[in-house]
Amino acid sequence: MTAPIFGFNAARSSIVEDVVHRITTQTRDPLLVLNEAAYMETRRLHSSHGPELAEWRYLAGHLGRMSDGELRDKLRVYAERYAWDVAGNFDGRVYKFASKAMAPLLGALMSPRATLRHLGQSFDLTALDGRILVQGPREHIRKLTEIGTVIYTPTHLSNLDSVVFGFAIERAGLPPAVYGAGKNLFTNPVLSYFMHNLGAYRVDRRLRHSLYKDVLKTYSTVMLEKGYHSLFFPGGTRSRSGGVERKLKLGLAGTGIEAFVRTTVKGRTQPVFFVPATINYLLTLEAETLIDDFLQEEGKARYIIEDDESTRVSRVAAFMNKLLGLDAACVIRFSRPLDCFGNYVDDEGRSHDSRGRIVDAATYVTGRHGKPAMDAVRDAEYTRELGERIVDSFKRDTVVMGTHIVAACAFERLRRAVGKADLFAVLRHRDDVAVSRAELAEDVDVMLARVSVLEDQGEIAVAPNLRGKRGDAIVDEALRAFAGYHTQEVLAPRGSELVLRDTRLLFYYQNRLAAHGLAFDAIAPKGMAPARAPGVRPAPVAPPAE
Repeated sequence: MTAPIFGFNAARSSIVEDVVHRITTQTRDPLLVLNEAAYMETRRLHSSHGPELAEWRYLAGHLGRMSDGELRDKLRVYAERYAWDVAGNFDGRVYKFASKAMAPLLGALMSPRATLRHLGQSFDLTALDGRILVQGPREHIRKLTEIGTVIYTPTHLSNLDSVVFGFAIERAGLPPAVYGAGKNLFTNPVLSYFMHNLGAYRVDRRLRHSLYKDVLKTYSTVMLEKGYHSLFFPGGTRSRSGGVERKLKLGLAGTGIEAFVRTTVKGRTQPVFFVPATINYLLTLEAETLIDDFLQEEGKARYIIEDDESTRVSRVAAFMNKLLGLDAACVIRFSRPLDCFGNYVDDEGRSHDSRGRIVDAATYVTGRHGKPAMDAVRDAEYTRELGERIVDSFKRDTVVMGTHIVAACAFERLRRAVGKADLFAVLRHRDDVAVSRAELAEDVDVMLARVSVLEDQGEIAVAPNLRGKRGDAIVDEALRAFAGYHTQEVLAPRGSELVLRDTRLLFYYQNRLAAHGLAFDAIAPKGMAPARAPGVRPAPVAPPAE
C-alpha cells in the first residue's frame, strides 16, 4: 500500500484550497481577525519601513470601512498567501536518495571515527543499527498506518531529533511522515533542498496572530483527514533542562481529534492514532547551551554566568574534537499506540478502555441527537486527557543511559557535600567536591538495581548495553563519553577520585531520571511538588514476589 504522501504534489492545490475555504467560511468575525493581524504585523515590522509594513498599515486604516463581503475577500487573500507559504512538497526521488544518504550523515554525527574507517560500508543503513537502536511495537504501528492516519509524538532534546527519528521510521519499515519545520531552517540551501522535497511544511514563528495560527492548524487537520501521517513534537521545543517532558503544548495534537471528528461527521471515519516515542541520547549535542538557557530563565539573578574568554576560544577547538572523537549512542523507543482519546488500540485499530473492553471511538464524539458532532469545548478536554496519556508514555518509555545514572549519583554526592538545598548554590560549587571513584561505582550499582526494579514494573526502560554491567564499568564508559564530547570536563579524574567539575551538565543529565524519583527534581511543573532526592546509597527495593 503506497503512503498518501507519495501523491502529495498532485493533491497540493486542493489541500491549499480546502484550507483557504475553511478559514474564509468558518471565521466568525473577519474584522476582529484581520484587525489583530494588522496590529501585530505592524508592530513586528515597525522598523523595516518596507512595502510589507505599508500594506499592513493601509489595511489597518481601511478595515473599519469594509463590508462583510469585502472583509471575507480580504481574509481569503491572506489565508491563501499563508497557506501556500506553509505548504510543503514531496519528491519520491529525493526521498530515496535521502534514505541512502541518512546512513553516512548519522554515522558521522554519532560515531565519526568509525564512519571514516569504514566509509565504503557507511551507505548501508544496517551499519547504524548497533549505534542507533529502534525499539517498540514496530509491526503493530505498521499495521495501523494501513488502517488510518498515524501521528508520531516524540520527546524533543536536540536539533538532530527530526533526522534521527526519520531514520527510526525508515528502519522500522514505516511510511514517511510530514512535519513542521521552522522557516528559518529553509535558508540553509542544503537543508532547504531536503526539507522542501520531503513533505516538511514551513512554520514562520515570527507570526503570532490568530489568522496565521488558524492556517497552520487547519493545514494540519486537512492533511490528517486525507491520511498523511504526521510528526509533532508536543513539548513544543527542545527540553532545556534535559528532563522528560511533563507538560505539553497540544495545539497541533488537537488537530488529530478535529480530523477524526470531521471525517466521522461526514460518515467516512478516518481513524487517527497517536504513537508517543522517546528519543534518548547518551550525550546531547546542545546540552551546554540548553542547560544555560534553562538556568538563566529559572534562576534570573541567582544564576551567575561565568564569562571566560579562554573558555570561548577553547570551544572552537573542542568542537572539532567532538566531530572527530564522538562515539555516542541513541535509542528511539516507540510506545504503545493510542486513539484520539487516550485508549490503547490493537492491531485492527480497535480501541480498548481502561478495563480492556473494546469501545467504538466514534461514540466519544456523538452529540445530543445521537449523531457525531463538532464540539470545541468537549474536544479540548479530550486533547488534555490525551496529553496526560502521552506524558505517561514518555515516562514509561524513557530509556536510562549510563551518563544519566552516573550524573544522578554524582550530583547527589555534590548536594550532600554542599549541604544546601538551593539548586543555584549547589551549582556554583564547581571543582570544590571530589568523590571516590570506587564509592561512585557502588552508588551506580545501587541506582542500577533501583532502575531495574522500575523496569520490571513497566515504569522505565534500561539501555541494552547496561544489562549485566557493574558500576565501575558504567562509570568508565560515562567518563569516556563525557571526556570525548563536551567542551569542559564533567568529571575530572584525580588519582582515585573524580572531581565534580561541570555541575551544570551533571544536573542536565541527571534530570532525565528526575520524573521517576531517581534524581533531584528541580524541574517539576508549577503546582507539582518536587520529588524528594534519593539518598546516595538507598536500600534497593525488593522485586515483587513471583
